[in-house]
Amino acid sequence: MSEIILYAIPAFVLLLGVEALSFRHIQDGDLVGYRAADTRTSLTMGLGNVLINVGWKVVVLLIFAFFYELTPLRMPADAWWTYVLLFFADDLAYYWFHRISHEVRVFWASHVVHHSSEHYNLSTALRQTWVPMTYFPFWIPLALLGFAPWMILLQQSISLIYQFWIHTERIKRLPRPIEFIFNTPSHHRVHHGANEIYLDRNYGGILIIWDRLFGTFQGEEERVRFGLTKNIRTYNPVRVAFHEWIAIYHDVRGAGCWHDRLGYMFGGPGWSPDGHDSRLDEAPSAIVAQGTSVSTAPSAVPR
Repeated sequence: MSEIILYAIPAFVLLLGVEALSFRHIQDGDLVGYRAADTRTSLTMGLGNVLINVGWKVVVLLIFAFFYELTPLRMPADAWWTYVLLFFADDLAYYWFHRISHEVRVFWASHVVHHSSEHYNLSTALRQTWVPMTYFPFWIPLALLGFAPWMILLQQSISLIYQFWIHTERIKRLPRPIEFIFNTPSHHRVHHGANEIYLDRNYGGILIIWDRLFGTFQGEEERVRFGLTKNIRTYNPVRVAFHEWIAIYHDVRGAGCWHDRLGYMFGGPGWSPDGHDSRLDEAPSAIVAQGTSVSTAPSAVPR
């Protein structure tokens, strides 16, 4: 059932094209917009993710089936309330997967790909990891609760399709009841912000209520600076895919003790032996004007 994402791809491409044309013909100096090289990289990352998942989804399906067969619980496929429970269970699982992907570096190494663009548009939604092996443990509890594997994969796909449209600068704020309950472009811009006030905030997938409940919500206040605290300054898809894994390797190899090695792997993305958050080293303290160009100056590997 997860192939519904494949059916959605033409709509993704069409909407992306419409948004890109809007930036060509409707100027707004406050928005970052598109850059061709950045968009090509995002599309390449998305295509690679789809190809890798052709095989990996089979493995995930077998893993979910294994745990599903361990439990006597069964959620009836013909009951409407099953899908209501599935919706909330999936969204809660996504929240914790997403949060851990920002708080534990080996998970961040996979997820950082999605944050590596300094632009924020519909193509950014397609900038996905080539190492998608970190997410499935968070959905195993759903299989143990009796949700059939196909149900889990279906709801995951629905969640991902929803999250496509929130990757845009074009939509400002929606009516307050919607902003209070749902993840919106405004909330997700915050999540993609490298501003210190926006780091590690707004992890929700479809719903933003989890962030309000667990204390990770942040509204959009100051202008968002998209990307990483230390941007990688490259459009090379291979480097985008693996730069943080390489950085972890070098940090672990250079560490003087096992405490530091484990910290570099399982601490936060900004973990350092002296306890300070290295993501904030030399990070800009204020928003700077952004054009469509990307500097080619060397930059430290992001944390």
